[in-house]
Amino acid sequence: MTDLPIRIGLEGHPDAAMVRGRAGWLLRGLLAVALVGAAAWLGYAVAFSRGLDQRHAAAQQRLAVEAAQLDGYLSRFEYLPSLLETSADVFRLLGTPDDRALQQSVSLYLKSINLLAGADNLYVLTVDGDAIAAADFDQPGTPVGSNLSYRPYMRQALATGRGAFFGIGITSARAGYYLSYAIKHDGRTIGVAVVKVNLDAFEREWRNRGADMLLVDARGVTILASRDEWRFRPLTPLAVDALEEIATSKPYGSSSLAPLGWTVMERADRGGRVATERGAVYSIDERPLHERQWQLMLLDDEAPIRRVAYVIGALSGLACIAALLLLGLLAQRRSEIRQRLASQAALQAANDRLEIRVQERTAELRAAQDELVHAGKLAVLGQMSAGMVHEINQPLAALQTASDNAVQFVDRGMIGEARGNLVRIGELVRRLARLTGQLRVFAYKSNAPLEAVAVEQAVAETLKILGARVKDGGVDISIDLAPDLHVRAEQIRLEQLLCNIVANALDAVEGAAQKSISISAEREEGQCRIAIGNSGPAIADDVLQRMFEPFVTTKPAGKGLGLGLVIANHIARSFGGELRARNCEPMGAEFVLLLPLAA
Repeated sequence: MTDLPIRIGLEGHPDAAMVRGRAGWLLRGLLAVALVGAAAWLGYAVAFSRGLDQRHAAAQQRLAVEAAQLDGYLSRFEYLPSLLETSADVFRLLGTPDDRALQQSVSLYLKSINLLAGADNLYVLTVDGDAIAAADFDQPGTPVGSNLSYRPYMRQALATGRGAFFGIGITSARAGYYLSYAIKHDGRTIGVAVVKVNLDAFEREWRNRGADMLLVDARGVTILASRDEWRFRPLTPLAVDALEEIATSKPYGSSSLAPLGWTVMERADRGGRVATERGAVYSIDERPLHERQWQLMLLDDEAPIRRVAYVIGALSGLACIAALLLLGLLAQRRSEIRQRLASQAALQAANDRLEIRVQERTAELRAAQDELVHAGKLAVLGQMSAGMVHEINQPLAALQTASDNAVQFVDRGMIGEARGNLVRIGELVRRLARLTGQLRVFAYKSNAPLEAVAVEQAVAETLKILGARVKDGGVDISIDLAPDLHVRAEQIRLEQLLCNIVANALDAVEGAAQKSISISAEREEGQCRIAIGNSGPAIADDVLQRMFEPFVTTKPAGKGLGLGLVIANHIARSFGGELRARNCEPMGAEFVLLLPLAA
C-alpha cells in the first residue's frame, strides 16, 4: 500500500515538469540550430555553384574574343608566303642559290615586304632546307646559311604544299608561329617560303589585364602563358614517342619540359577544376582553335568566389534565424494576410475584366480591318469592272451595227457590202477574245517551280519573236548584257514579260525620228537589273503614275487594251521581282525590271 503514494509524488513533482520543459526547449533549440546550419550550408553551396556558372559564362565569352583575335591575327599572314611566287627574282634565286648578289637582292625584297606586313621574319628555303634569303639577313640570329630541313613546317610544305608550326627559332632563340608555302614551277616544288609570326604581344596583353591564360598545343605543352613559370611545360607527362619527336623537330628549344604537376579535381566538357602545386585551386575554361589544333585556356582563382560564398552562407544562416523569429508573429498577422488575399482577389478580378475588354476591343479592330480590306477589294473590282465595261461596250455596239447592216445588205442582194460587214464582225470578235485572253493570263497563277533562267537566252528568244517588227520598223537595237547572268524565273513567262516591254518600246518609237531601243542587264545589290529604254516620246506624268493599272494606255482605240504592262508587272511580282518605269533625259522612256539572281 505504500507504493502508490510514492508514485503519485514522483509524477506530480515540480522537477519532472521542469525536466520535460527543458527537454522540449532543448529539442526545439537543436532543431533550430540544425535548420540554421542547413540554411547556411545551402546558401554557401548555391552561391558557390552560381558563382562558378557565372564565371564560366564570362570566361567562355572572353575566350571567344581572345580566340577570334588570335585567329584573326594569324590569318593576316597566311597569304604572305604565297606572295613570293609573284617575284621573278625568287624563282631565279631558287634556280641559282649560290648567287650572292641575287641573295642580297631577294633579301632586301623580303625585308621591304616584311616591313609592310609586320611579321617577325620572312625567308626562303631550298627544297633541301637551306635558308638562302631572309628579311633579317643583316641581323644577328638570321636563318640565312642554316639548314632547316628537320623542321615540321618544311616537311609539311614539301608533302602537302602548306605547313604550320609553333616553336623556338634555332638561330634567333625567339618563339614564333611559322607558316610555310611550297613555291612551284611547272608543277614541281622548287623551294619553300616561310613567314614567322611573333605572339609575344598576346602574352603581354594577358599580363597587363591580370588574366591567367594558357595556349596549349596538340602535344599538351603550353606555348603561350601569362606566367613565365608555366611556359613550355606540359600539362601531363609526355609519352616517350612524343619526346623523341620533340628531340628531332626541336619546337621548344632547350626547355626542360617539366610537367606542371597540376591535380585535376573535376573534369567538364570545356574545362574543369585543378589544384596547383602551391595549393591554389583554379576553375579552367578552354576553347579549341580547330584549324591549329590548339586549346586556349583561361584560369580563374576560386578563392574570391569562395569568399563571396562564405558571406552568402553566413547571411543565409542569419536569414534563417530571422525567419524562425518571425514564425512567432504569424498568428498575429493572420488578419493582415486575409486582407491581403482579399485585395489580391479583387485585383485579379479587375485584371480579368480588363483582359476581357482588351479581347473585345481587339475583335472590334479586326472586324474594322476586315471591312477595310473588303472595301479595298470592292474598289479594285469596281475599277476593273468599269474598265472592262468601257473596253467591251464599244466592240459590242460596233457588232450590233455591223450585224444589222449585214442583214440589210443580204436582203438587198449587196453581197460584197455584207461580206465587208462580216469581216468587221470577225475583227471585233477577235478583239474581244484578245481582251478576255489577256484577262485570263492576268488571273493565271502558275504552280511550276522557279528555276535558273539565262538572261541572255531569254533576251535572244524575245528578239527572235519580235524580229520581223524590228526589221520592218527599221529600229536600231543595242544590247549590253553582263556575262553569266541567271535569274529565278520560268523561261516562257519571262520571255512573255520581255516581249510585252519590248513590244511597247517598238510602239513608242514608231513615229520617232530616231528609232532605237537599248537592252542592258547587270548585277545590282544581289539582284539582276534589266533596263529596256527607247528613244520615243516621254510618258505623260498622269499616265506614268498609273502605268501598271488595268486599261491604262496611251495607244489609240483599237490598238491597245492597257493590259500588257499589268500582265508584265504581275509576272515580275510572281518571280519575287519588281517592274518600274521612268522618263529619260532629254527624251525617251525606260522600263527597269529587277529580278532575284539564281544561286
